[in-house]
Amino acid sequence: MPQSRTRKIVVTAVLSAITIVLGLLPMGGYIPFAGISITILTIPVIIGAVLEGPVVGAGIGLIFGLTSMYQAATAPKSPLDPLFVNPLLSVIPRMLIGPVAWLVWSALKRWKVIGLLAAGFFGSYANTVFVLGALGLIFGKDSRVLEIFGDKVWKALGGVALASGAPEAGVAAVVVLIVTAAYLQFTFGKKKGANL
Repeated sequence: MPQSRTRKIVVTAVLSAITIVLGLLPMGGYIPFAGISITILTIPVIIGAVLEGPVVGAGIGLIFGLTSMYQAATAPKSPLDPLFVNPLLSVIPRMLIGPVAWLVWSALKRWKVIGLLAAGFFGSYANTVFVLGALGLIFGKDSRVLEIFGDKVWKALGGVALASGAPEAGVAAVVVLIVTAAYLQFTFGKKKGANL
């Protein structure tokens, strides 16, 4: 039990540190796209959830959300970034990434490769859906949102979810598989760890 708790603390600390460094470096974890910023910061959150459970994932997601809020307040990169000072948009959706990834992984872990790919994909896509959903619900009538997306905000947000969310989720799926398989030394046929 103490070994397990120590490992949870170490994994959380390391992945949180990676999230902070990526989140605070200029362009470190955020890439401006169509008026919003897409991110690779979902990856440490998903890996933490797969390795250590939904609470660890939610904790790293909290760090991700706080770095997002800080960047929005101090160094916005797109016209909509100032809206992310609202924690309902920047923090809460990010805290849900880990639990979603963990649920997918738990359901599919019997098939390790498929489970990791699915956890990476759906964890990352959950971020896209939750953030864009919160943006539409909370700021759908805001002039800055209307200026970028026009009158049909939900249709435009759906397009962004497909255009940016799907590739982002695909990258996350592959990276989560490679990193987690290497860490846990999974065997798949004659291949092991990162050689999957």
